[in-house]
Amino acid sequence: MNQMWVETSWLLPIYGLLGVVLALPWSMGFIRRTGPRPAAYLNIAMTLLAFVHGLLVFQAIWNQGSQELIFSWFKFADLHLELAFDISVLNLGALELITFLSLLAQVFALGYMEKDWALARFYSLMGFFEAAMSGLVLSGSLFVSYSLLEMLTLSTYLLVGFWYAQPLVVTAARDAFLTKRIGDVLLLMGVVALAAMAGSLNFNDLYGWVKTESLSPLVGTLLGLALIAGPIGKCAQFPLHLWLDEAMEGPNPASILRNSVVVTCGAYVLIRLQPIVVLSPVTLGVLIALGSITAIGGSLVALAQIDLKRTLSYSTSAYLGLVFVAVGTEWPGVAITLLLTHAVAKALLFMGVGSIITTTTSQNLTEMGGLWSRMPATTLAFVIGSLGMVGILPLGCFWGLRMGADFLSQSSPLLALVFLVVNGLTALNLTRVFRLVFLGQAQPKTRRAPEVPWPMAVPMVSLSIVTLLVPVMMARMSLLPPVEYWNLPVTLLLVAFGVSGVALGSVIPLSKSLSRSRNRPVRILQDLLAYDFYTERLYANTVVAAVGGLSRFSNWFDRYVVDGLVNAVGLASLLGGESLKYSVSGQSQLYLFTIMAGVGLIGVFMTWSLW
Repeated sequence: MNQMWVETSWLLPIYGLLGVVLALPWSMGFIRRTGPRPAAYLNIAMTLLAFVHGLLVFQAIWNQGSQELIFSWFKFADLHLELAFDISVLNLGALELITFLSLLAQVFALGYMEKDWALARFYSLMGFFEAAMSGLVLSGSLFVSYSLLEMLTLSTYLLVGFWYAQPLVVTAARDAFLTKRIGDVLLLMGVVALAAMAGSLNFNDLYGWVKTESLSPLVGTLLGLALIAGPIGKCAQFPLHLWLDEAMEGPNPASILRNSVVVTCGAYVLIRLQPIVVLSPVTLGVLIALGSITAIGGSLVALAQIDLKRTLSYSTSAYLGLVFVAVGTEWPGVAITLLLTHAVAKALLFMGVGSIITTTTSQNLTEMGGLWSRMPATTLAFVIGSLGMVGILPLGCFWGLRMGADFLSQSSPLLALVFLVVNGLTALNLTRVFRLVFLGQAQPKTRRAPEVPWPMAVPMVSLSIVTLLVPVMMARMSLLPPVEYWNLPVTLLLVAFGVSGVALGSVIPLSKSLSRSRNRPVRILQDLLAYDFYTERLYANTVVAAVGGLSRFSNWFDRYVVDGLVNAVGLASLLGGESLKYSVSGQSQLYLFTIMAGVGLIGVFMTWSLW
């Protein structure tokens, strides 16, 4: 029986697509009498079925060990493409996390999007979203992984642009799609090059090829940079990081998955590629540099945001930056621990954000306050999610942050400091948000804010319980180090940075007004962080200006040089014809003379070089 579940594990990504197909009559408007709810129920049922099936496969693999399923897809000459699935405990654990959070997000959406006329279309897109992520974590082939990353990019575009009647939403969806395309094109170059050099794109074959192959430094560097470009875009790392905060224009249930497991999938591919990336020390250095810049920069920018969803989205980029640092320093265990624990805590925080937006119809921090007594369940969920994000209590992210700071404290103290600083800045930011939203005097939009209905409260409370139980589950699976192996000074430093962030966030003065500071240095710093170090303006004056100038030059060259030359030939022919028609006399000897003269001139031009 166990083997049967393993052999049918390739069906796990299919459940999401099946939900999409079953919901088509409602999402395309063929069935209207019943309303869109049946489409939602069908997708929720398919996600529940995927979760249960995955749990059975997880139990079977836990007792038997990892297995690989390979299906031949395309074979021509020496080109052989296979659909490979790596059925391991780690991959199935990631898949269970994806299906569990997707299930909670879809139930949450029943309340959040209750009155949306396109509810059926939203659930179809969520099923497509889930299928791409589920297939990605089970993929045993870089070819399959790249294809599913493209599906993920498309589903992100469709979900961000869900409310396409709003111009800002259309712009956000377009920017997210095009920014990811930059990384995807470079990744495709790396995939094609790797297929030509290794002869196979299955991860196990690539790992064997790496052990025996010796690439030149230039080839290894170019290959490594191409392979990490895709994850850089998917994980919203500098310089391809601007799309994630713009993607917050989409529905909040989609943001729950986007900021928890979607970015996790991009980093998961990077972790799978790490044995290949280590061929190039330059690539590892780029990973460390970009991860550090994004981690510190994202944490600082989050402090100056007044949009509730955007301040948390910058935090997502910051934590993914720590994952890049861990991969660049060849500590994949730290990266995986951070990824999985961050996903749970961040999903809970975004559920709390969705509850706040539903009851206040606002996500502006300056319009909130006094919600703790009106929304106790949401307040508790936000507190638990915040504690799960920072290294203060031994919840979720505490273990990944502690491992990263501990392992790097001896070899790279500055990188260990990056982990500590991000922990402190995140604690400061979450404390600031908590004070603005839940404490203080009630504002007009929060004075009569009720607690959310049960479709939103049940998944939020359930995930709160799971967040508290994450350390217990990690201990049951022997993922926590024994106490005697702890680096006590580093652990105390981690807690001290977190507590300092909370203390500083509790005492700094906060204002509900949007006025800028009168102190010029403070005002400059405030603007610098609020506008993301003016990155967007920098791009507008460099990359966008260069592309615009090149486009204008191309337009001018095409209009006046290419078209001008063609028009000149046409005009010469026209004028020649007009002038010749007056020489018509009707005498055949003149026609013959004209023909012979033309042929003679052509002969002279053709034999000119011989003369």
